[in-house]
Amino acid sequence: MRFEELDWRRTPLGELTLRRRWDPAVHADVHEIKLDDEFLMSSLFTVSETRLGQLAVAEAPEGELDVAVGGLGLGYTALAVLEEPRVRSVAVVDALGEVIEWHRRGLIPAGQRLGTDPRCHLVHADFFDLMRTGAPLDPESPGRRYHAIVVDIDHSPAHLLDPSNADFYESAGLRRIGERLTPDGVFALWSNDPPDDGFTARLAGHFAHARAEIVRFPNPLQGREATSTVYLASAPRD
Repeated sequence: MRFEELDWRRTPLGELTLRRRWDPAVHADVHEIKLDDEFLMSSLFTVSETRLGQLAVAEAPEGELDVAVGGLGLGYTALAVLEEPRVRSVAVVDALGEVIEWHRRGLIPAGQRLGTDPRCHLVHADFFDLMRTGAPLDPESPGRRYHAIVVDIDHSPAHLLDPSNADFYESAGLRRIGERLTPDGVFALWSNDPPDDGFTARLAGHFAHARAEIVRFPNPLQGREATSTVYLASAPRD
């Protein structure tokens, strides 16, 4: 089938659509999630989302790891985290219950793996609100401090899905991230924009180590190389 709308829902954020289409450029089915007319996620472009999860666990401390992922999407970041044998638990928090349902129903390919891995918990909640209020990221493990917190929700620290998310990227929000991490824990953030020196500097004010890494990947639709940014910060300051 060239095109199929798998589900459509009206949500407080807008009209949410899951669709599958055959893409002749890559000779494969492509799954896409749209919010109104905006693409939230496409399985055509998953290199940087996967790299986000890989970098987060690679930078995490030695030993078993407890990881929190803000943003489920098509599940590629969570899958990359689960590929690391040291990972003991992954709490994946998403504000859209419809997306969690699609995974559990198997409408999204990653759902089979995420739904059967006992280390993975899908949590329906607003990640930013949990961080703001101090509520548990995983209700089954209140008070847990994480070895890595990985976030892929907004387009970038400057281009937000909701203006109310802005405080997460400011000083108070970065301090709250540090409070949820172990002393040598890692914060990893995906961005669709080029590196922002101002945001990297803010990270450096709250973490002993902070950097922005550019991830390069092919764009078959435009026949050129594309880039995203992964911010990595570790060892939160007191």
